Amino acid sequence: MHQLIHIERHFTASEAVRDVVIGMSDGLTVPFALAAGLSGSAVATTAIIVTAGLAEVAAGSIAMGLGGYLAARSDAEHFASEKLREEREVQAVPDVEELEVAAVFQHYGLTDAEIAPILRAFRNNHPAWIDFMMRFELGLEEPDPGRALWSALTIAGAYIAGGLIPLSPYMVISSTQSALLVSIAVTLVALLAFGYVKGRFTGTRPWRSAAQTMLIGGVAATAAFLIARVFS
Repeated sequence: MHQLIHIERHFTASEAVRDVVIGMSDGLTVPFALAAGLSGSAVATTAIIVTAGLAEVAAGSIAMGLGGYLAARSDAEHFASEKLREEREVQAVPDVEELEVAAVFQHYGLTDAEIAPILRAFRNNHPAWIDFMMRFELGLEEPDPGRALWSALTIAGAYIAGGLIPLSPYMVISSTQSALLVSIAVTLVALLAFGYVKGRFTGTRPWRSAAQTMLIGGVAATAAFLIARVFS
């Protein structure tokens, strides 16, 4: 008799995907809006549009990467501060902390008799007790020590990759209006492909994710384009 082997596959890189989504979505829309807005100017050439676009991609990637770094650092500092507070409370008011532990398990339907052995175990294992409180009372997971740097690099890299897509037609086509039409097409295709890949990684329906990403990104790009044209 053969024993079935159960293998669970869970997606565990949600933070990395979030960083890619943030960087790529902004990279696809902001440089596109800038290039499209400049395309309506009588004096703008493709060379000027490419130069302005690359400058924006450079500045935008740095700003986005720095924002990701500071956000990740803030998460780490918040976790450290809350953990220190929990450590003090376990030492100073253990009875109160035990009531909080009991409340968590009561929420899952455990009785006082079933909870009592858990409380005794926590009294003898303060690190596990604190870890439990961090996870189930505060909903906090300890951040990866290298998360801030990787977040910054991921967001910045995704922004650059996304920003070069709408600019690429202006690099090879001399007519600004023709380049604009091609830029619109490749940006929409890129949004569609990006949404599909995102759906595959996150476990959602790929084509539904693709359609949503293209729709939302297209609306954002259109709004940014109209604003740029008004002020150009």
